[in-house]
Amino acid sequence: MEIRTATADDARGALAVYAQYIDTAVTFEYRLPTVEEFAHRISDTLKNHPYLVWLESGRLCGYAYAHQLKEREAYQWSAELSIYLDSAMTSRGMGKTLYSLLIEILKRQGVRTVYGCVTVPNPASERLHEKLGFRRNGIFRNAGFKNKEWHDTAWFEKNIADCNTAPAKLVPFSRLAPETVGEIIHSAIA
Repeated sequence: MEIRTATADDARGALAVYAQYIDTAVTFEYRLPTVEEFAHRISDTLKNHPYLVWLESGRLCGYAYAHQLKEREAYQWSAELSIYLDSAMTSRGMGKTLYSLLIEILKRQGVRTVYGCVTVPNPASERLHEKLGFRRNGIFRNAGFKNKEWHDTAWFEKNIADCNTAPAKLVPFSRLAPETVGEIIHSAIA
């Protein structure tokens, strides 16, 4: 097993995992992106936020990443997390591991609150958030229309650092020392 920071070269493997969800309401995207589009997404995310991949015997089996909750500057200390696992590789604890690693990295960057958005019902994803100490904040009714029906989304929230003081500017992921990220990952899988 290997967990590491993604690169644009992981786009093909990550896209193969994502393709398993494109015809479901797990993602609200209608069209599967090209490998080039996916590579750009990975590179763009890595400028400011972590993007991790999980490999087994050299095959990409899942990935997780964070991005700023909303685009305005005041949101820089909040991040939304996303995770996709190969459907044949679920229920092995890797969702919890990847999410936990993202959270530890985001703490080092100065993020204070993380969020998860889940199309409901999705018991496995809902349980994952609850096990990791997220609080369900509410339901967005009829948030997306896909596969000829409307879908609700549940939003989950978790404070990962104190919010009683003014924060320092967020440290972009690209400026974190690779050794720091490596130590965080190694401590989780050692």
